[in-house]
Amino acid sequence: MGKPQFVPLSAYREYPLPEMLERARNFQEVMERRRSVRQFSDRPVPRKLIERCIATAVTAPSGANMQPWHFVAVADPTLKRRIRTTAEAEEQEFYAHRASPEWLEALAPLGTDAHKPFLEIAPWLIAVFVQKYGKLLDGHKVKHYYPTESVGLATGMLITALHYAGLATLTHTPSPMGFLNEILHRPANERPFLLLVAGYPAPEAQIPKIFRKPLDEVVDFI
Repeated sequence: MGKPQFVPLSAYREYPLPEMLERARNFQEVMERRRSVRQFSDRPVPRKLIERCIATAVTAPSGANMQPWHFVAVADPTLKRRIRTTAEAEEQEFYAHRASPEWLEALAPLGTDAHKPFLEIAPWLIAVFVQKYGKLLDGHKVKHYYPTESVGLATGMLITALHYAGLATLTHTPSPMGFLNEILHRPANERPFLLLVAGYPAPEAQIPKIFRKPLDEVVDFI
């Protein structure tokens, strides 16, 4: 085991407390405008913008710094159609047979069904994969620690980066999602975490009338 090496924390910036509070308030206002969108425009989004947001996502913390994630950004229309066709088949099975009555009741206020045109209309689909273990060049496996939690953190940062940049997103989790490995040629040590739809909202886009829990219901200060 090698001796750990350290470097100075040179990138940290401290702000005066009033500025910290103002920055926190401004960022909260930005993020309060974030909503999941199911009606997307087909307006193109440049690859460099998606690259920049993914570059933000991979700054997330991860268990033992193993960085157990892989992102596949899909713009190819043929691949998007294959993903939509296969995802809709899984969703048909879900809504017809796999979902419990309680689950369907919980989904009802969102107005969702097995029809997923956004998978083909939106300019980008970002498939997020969890690496269950790493692989060295010689084929040996490397254990990953807290891979699901780590990828969840990175995905949250990706959603935040895309919203902050001015794009709309939707997290989509057809079940099961193993077809993404086949369509996107991902190895056996990876499993799909979710499919993130990204682009501009359609001009006629509507969102469900839902409410977020108040802060005092979700946090305790003790």
